Amino acid sequence: MKQKQQGMTMLGFLITLCVAIFFAYVAMKIVPMYIEYYSVQQALKGLAEDPELAGASKDKIRERYQRRLEMSYADHVKKMDALKFESGDGGLKMIVDYERREPLMANLDVVGKFHAERVLARGASAE
Repeated sequence: MKQKQQGMTMLGFLITLCVAIFFAYVAMKIVPMYIEYYSVQQALKGLAEDPELAGASKDKIRERYQRRLEMSYADHVKKMDALKFESGDGGLKMIVDYERREPLMANLDVVGKFHAERVLARGASAE
């Protein structure tokens, strides 16, 4: 009986390894952007659930938002001051729109556009 060899050639292994390393590198750039976005969502959720902020000024809300971002190490969003307010029927809507750009290689960047919003309780001030 003739035995047939099975397996991957060295060239096939190297190509597979390069593709896996490339995707791991891209993931290392993208995952922190989404972790930061999750921190922004949690900060807005915490503000919306805080009964003390129901009648607070926008400045106080913005200060608490900055503090929450600082605790979760969301430095990129903290520097941008991306928190905007809109008055509505349900209360004060907090909106965070921002774009994050990370260099990938040479002149290629990974760009993420993020949007998060929450509504504060009806007693919120619209200063």
